[in-house]
Amino acid sequence: MPQIPFRFAALGANGQASLLMTLSMATFATNDMLTKLATQSIEPVQIMAVRGVMASLLLFLFAKWRRAPLSFGVLREPSVLVRAFADICTTLSYLNALQHLPLANTSAIFQALPLTITLGAFLFLGEKIGWRRWAAVAVGFVGVLIILAPGAEGFNLYGLWVLASVVFAAMRDLATRKMPPGLSSPQIALVTSVAVTLTGFTFLPVVGWQPISGSVWVVLVCASVTLACGYALIVAAVRTGEMSVVAPFRYTILLFSILLGIVAFGERPTMRETFGSLIVVGSGLYTLHRETRKRPAAPVA
Repeated sequence: MPQIPFRFAALGANGQASLLMTLSMATFATNDMLTKLATQSIEPVQIMAVRGVMASLLLFLFAKWRRAPLSFGVLREPSVLVRAFADICTTLSYLNALQHLPLANTSAIFQALPLTITLGAFLFLGEKIGWRRWAAVAVGFVGVLIILAPGAEGFNLYGLWVLASVVFAAMRDLATRKMPPGLSSPQIALVTSVAVTLTGFTFLPVVGWQPISGSVWVVLVCASVTLACGYALIVAAVRTGEMSVVAPFRYTILLFSILLGIVAFGERPTMRETFGSLIVVGSGLYTLHRETRKRPAAPVA
């Protein structure tokens, strides 16, 4: 096994994990930017199909490299099927929104995910939530409403697609919590990726196959690579450091999305959108803080 460079090792476990999480958010933001570029030429379901084939191949090779067990028996687990269904709905709704919304707006609204998971854990897992965390959830959704600006001239109904993707993503993550610990992460990721890919091919006859130019193929290949790298980096991050230290660095994706939106699409977030984003991030960080006080963090096994 190659030795970690000294400068990286000198950061310590939490420092390494924070850097890995930041890099993963940068790759995910880059994937969103590349996918948005592709939606200007082809439909989201075609992107799901084509990008899914390449991403599934990369995940398969990764699973073989990690010698992870690969078996159809995993499909007997209801939580795996629920997770796959939720990820399909997440991808469909998020890509549909990404096609029509500014990159920064889409990313900012999606940051309501930790708050939605908190609500879902109360409703479906029976977790107890104090009034402070309820207040954080309420404030966070106020921030989302500020970004969406319902009733304003600029309100875009595609913002509701992002909210739908947040709900399905929370469903996906809650299903992951219910999975037996013996299931390997590469196997779960591969099953989900294949399910999303097959869904793309299923809906492809409805929208029709659009010819893909050489430049779009390059974009899709790069999007697949960044997506696979993002998953690998985020797994490494959560297994290296303490969750209470690492989790806040998820919000760096908002900064990367703003910068990429400006460079690639000439987007300029308004003061209202920036203010709403800060509220969402702040409420999410407070929720994390309360969770840390309630249950001391430990490195993920």
